[in-house]
Amino acid sequence: MPNAVPKVVFKTRVRDENVGGENPFRWEDISSNAIFASKKIVLLALPGAFTPTCSSTHLPGYEDNYEAILDTGVDEIVCLSVNDAFSMFQWAKQLGISKVKMLPDGNGDFSRLMGMLVKKENLGFGDRSWRYSMLVNDGEIEKMFVEPGLSDNCEEDPFTCSDADTMLEYLRNQ
Repeated sequence: MPNAVPKVVFKTRVRDENVGGENPFRWEDISSNAIFASKKIVLLALPGAFTPTCSSTHLPGYEDNYEAILDTGVDEIVCLSVNDAFSMFQWAKQLGISKVKMLPDGNGDFSRLMGMLVKKENLGFGDRSWRYSMLVNDGEIEKMFVEPGLSDNCEEDPFTCSDADTMLEYLRNQ
């Protein structure tokens, strides 16, 4: 795993009222530097939008603890998944996520360079991010909570240490 976040470009969508119709969005490229430079960021990475643990516990836990985490000096919380921008948008909308920033890693470039891209072919998912969270300070990885068993086609989906409570405890005690 690297000491600094990888340099990649994320393909995102942003609302643009100049775009007409029912889908008023335009594509926008955002570099990892723009996301992480000169900021303290908590990133949670998870296997996929609309999946059980990600939807019921992992992402909602960070949304519920958003203010408490920011009260420790964090600037922003970002949720990354190897999904496209459309899926990430609809997933956040369905769950009522309004505070945590959704970050699509559609091609898995960031996850691959982090050493966290795994095969989940046993579930029909293809390549996905392993579940983890990390604290990034000005582009440098300060702390990572990586779920045990990092491997391709893992039979389990561990969720023991990348949760919001673990991150919040770490932030309050550093």
